[in-house]
Amino acid sequence: MLRNYFRTAWRNLVKNQFYSVINITGLTAGLAVGILILLWVQDELSFDRFHAKVSNIYRLENWAGTGSSRQIWANTVAPIAEFGKKEVPEVKDAVRMTGNGYFTLFKYKDKVVNKEKTAFTDPSFFSVFDFPLIQGNPAKPFPDEHSVVLTETTAKRYFGDENPLGKILMANNVSFKVSGVIKDFPKNSSIQNDMFMPISLLFTTMYQDRTDGRNRDNDFHQFSYETYLLLEPSASVSSVATKLRNIHLRNKPDDTDLTYLLQPLSDMHLYRADGTNGGIETVRMFSIIALLILAIACINYVNLSTARSLLRSKEVSMRKVVGATKGQLFVQFIIETALLFSLATVLAIGLLYLLLPTYNQLSGKEIVLDFTNYHIWQVIGLAISGTLIASSIYPALLLSSLEPLKALKGKVSSRLSEATFRKILVVTQFAVSVILMVGTFIISNQLQYIRSKELGYDKTHVFAFSMRDMSPHYDAVKAELLQQPGVAGVTRASSNIVRIGEQTGNNEWDGKEQGETMMVRPVAVDKDFIPFFKMKLEQGVNFTGAVADSLHFILNETAVKTARIKNPIGKRFKLRNHDGTIIGVVKDFHFASMRQKIEPAIFYYEPNQMRAIYIKTTGQNAEQVIAAAERSWKQYNPDYPLDYAFLDDVFNNLYKSEQKTGTLFNVFATIAILISCLGLFGLATYTAQVRTREIGVRKVLGASVTGIIQLLAKDFIKLVIIAIFIAVPIAWYSMNQWLSDFAYRIDVQWWVFVLAGLLALSVALLTVSFQSIKAALMNPVKSLRSE
Repeated sequence: MLRNYFRTAWRNLVKNQFYSVINITGLTAGLAVGILILLWVQDELSFDRFHAKVSNIYRLENWAGTGSSRQIWANTVAPIAEFGKKEVPEVKDAVRMTGNGYFTLFKYKDKVVNKEKTAFTDPSFFSVFDFPLIQGNPAKPFPDEHSVVLTETTAKRYFGDENPLGKILMANNVSFKVSGVIKDFPKNSSIQNDMFMPISLLFTTMYQDRTDGRNRDNDFHQFSYETYLLLEPSASVSSVATKLRNIHLRNKPDDTDLTYLLQPLSDMHLYRADGTNGGIETVRMFSIIALLILAIACINYVNLSTARSLLRSKEVSMRKVVGATKGQLFVQFIIETALLFSLATVLAIGLLYLLLPTYNQLSGKEIVLDFTNYHIWQVIGLAISGTLIASSIYPALLLSSLEPLKALKGKVSSRLSEATFRKILVVTQFAVSVILMVGTFIISNQLQYIRSKELGYDKTHVFAFSMRDMSPHYDAVKAELLQQPGVAGVTRASSNIVRIGEQTGNNEWDGKEQGETMMVRPVAVDKDFIPFFKMKLEQGVNFTGAVADSLHFILNETAVKTARIKNPIGKRFKLRNHDGTIIGVVKDFHFASMRQKIEPAIFYYEPNQMRAIYIKTTGQNAEQVIAAAERSWKQYNPDYPLDYAFLDDVFNNLYKSEQKTGTLFNVFATIAILISCLGLFGLATYTAQVRTREIGVRKVLGASVTGIIQLLAKDFIKLVIIAIFIAVPIAWYSMNQWLSDFAYRIDVQWWVFVLAGLLALSVALLTVSFQSIKAALMNPVKSLRSE
């Protein structure tokens, strides 16, 4: 019996090749794209969840600042981890990590590498997290302060096939012995490093020459450490946070604005520390898009199956007359769907292999189709089984429930021709397509707005790099560079203007209230910095380069407003330990992503902290200018490669995520509307087929080709127009939610919805018109004779 079912199903597929090809094509495309998106979603949701103790590991973060400058810091002070282990019973262990800015050029024999992502960390890193040591002692990964642990890839880069244990790497004339090799970090780990050194070495290096009494145990000023806590399973997170805050205030009573937060490791990738949404919004959006694309593919199959049920009504009736039961017919139609799905699934998996490299490039992922990974089978199985169930049950129930006598008398046609359900499905398809198109336009417009918005400074044709040992010779380097053709200007500062990283609340001014903390972004700049970037001084004057400038400050407008300083020129201001006066107010400028509001910033003059050099070219001879900069670099840093970046590239990198989202939206919208049109094409073909006699009669009675086209197309166009009206409010709400993450954003314009609607209407009209014109041009005598 089962073999007969499959044989009959195969005959039906072969007999109706045109409809079979449309169904298989639509399902293949829908399954392939839906699975790709779901693999991306699965990868995002899996971040940091592979650790055995993940449910008890938290990253320690803190609220800092008051009022409008209040914000979350991901970094904490070093001593809090040790105090937590000693004084808070709920804390089983702690791990600190911080970047390495001391030893950056590692050598082994003739191999020199300056690209390692190195970090200082505690030995507990290897016991709290599941990053297993392949070689070395997990109980004592750092036998002494000059030990280093490498990843597999890094070890191979230095030593090839040699055993790395015991090998010596040199950095800044300091030798480091390789004491361990760790497995390469999984791609779904938020922690990604190549080399680890003991944090005790950092403390020795940092504090050995200090004269202010600070050391590793009492420095509650330096917020530079990622701190992870392993808590007891029954620990109260809020209680631990309160105890840690009390410890901090006991050691530094003036930090009354500070509150500790504990963020679960499993939430770190997709949520902010205060529990608000971060990347999870994009994950949810892509999950919905994947389901919608799979739904569109299902709708194509359901529409064509139910539409063609009229043509199969007599077949079903004859089977019932000769004894077939409803259950047998139901199984027959389920097997037909399963067979078609099997073919589509095989093709979809083949298409996955072809699309995956391009998809990884577009999405920034490194997804691999590893069929030994059960997560892959979960995603593929869920997509295929869900789509199969959704597509097969309704058509099978409809066909198996036909009444034989009515079908043989032709009385079933009126019920099936109304096909309200089928119309709803067509409307759903095009509503989804319009929503995706609106999303594409709005994301593109927001990115264009970001690129074209006035930043408050001119970054055109400017490249920058850290000077290292060139810094003491800046004046000579600057004079030499200015003599080069193509160099329009040179300046220096302590930070990259596109993204100022440093921040402090250690400041005072006249009028500051008790307990108030204003977080500011301090930047040491020289006298050329403001004119170099064509920044506008709203009040006061610029630095002059004189020694007296060390007692002067220039604030941005937001800093003046936040501090409530009226008539700021000449007013007192204290930054850290430096008392001075405000000599200028610079117009606000964007020094972070447009997702963030402009924060308070302050320029000060301290030449020994200005380690970043900026070189502006005329737009011509850029290669010669870079070569000249490299010659100067090599003069003072012969062992180090020059690592420069144009500010335009740094700026664009701030929006990599949004750019990838926009590109993927373009692709998804295109695929959604193509699959929808494929189904519409099949329905239009079917409609022309069942109305052949009607078209012939109308033409004999004088109907024009235009009239016939209108007759066949108008019903479909009505459905697309309804879809547009349904899609508009949904798209408006969804994109306003997406734009709400930006502090500086476009307004959603009405023309975006009109354009998306017209585009959907045009594509649908072209799809339907092809079959309508073909039917209208058919010879009516031939049509009537065949009928």
